[in-house]
Amino acid sequence: MKTEDGLPAFANGLSHYDAPAGSPLTARSAPCALPSTFIYRLTSIIDRLEPANLFPRSQPLEVELGSGDGTFIAQYAQRRPDRNFLGVERLLGRLRKIDRKGLRAGLANLRLVRIEASYLLEYLLPPESVHALHVYFPDPWPKRKHRKNRLVNARFTELAAEALTPGGTVYLRTDDPDYFAQMTAVFAANTNYFLADMPVELIGILTDFERDFMAKGIVTLRAAYQHR
Repeated sequence: MKTEDGLPAFANGLSHYDAPAGSPLTARSAPCALPSTFIYRLTSIIDRLEPANLFPRSQPLEVELGSGDGTFIAQYAQRRPDRNFLGVERLLGRLRKIDRKGLRAGLANLRLVRIEASYLLEYLLPPESVHALHVYFPDPWPKRKHRKNRLVNARFTELAAEALTPGGTVYLRTDDPDYFAQMTAVFAANTNYFLADMPVELIGILTDFERDFMAKGIVTLRAAYQHR
């Protein structure tokens, strides 16, 4: 059965597992059968998510707010099987593309949610549940009258501080100098953070936008802020 938006309907959020009848599907199962989709269908937009129920193993959680076509998160999840990854996108077509990539790669540590990134951050992520937030090339809203719509602002830093574990990190990338100046200013003004180094491992994993920008000679601006 499918919902009105075409997503598979399933009980308790996750779809059924494609495993023989009677197979034990627990976090300790090895190997763990993959679900038929990594797209998590929210049963409530009020109750907080329970990350432990989304993944077969309890591991540090990293969240990408605005995953595009999944180029970054699919690569990173494959390189870091010791972490769980939640990709957030509001466009169903993009989410399905990421889903196909994850299933082909057998990424048991990947899950996807269709919702606005700002809403998930403010209302659905439990306090101190996220090891890292990745925000790469969000819409720059370049017109002055539209800048209030930017994802990364002073309020964002406060919400991120609530969601992050102590020592958790926010990783930022953009091609827009004005937006980058805003990003760095709001994080510098929040005493809950300090400027951190960007891991070489992360720099080497490009997003779909970043590849296009590099081909055009456009520089990527990066920053990382660690929660105290």
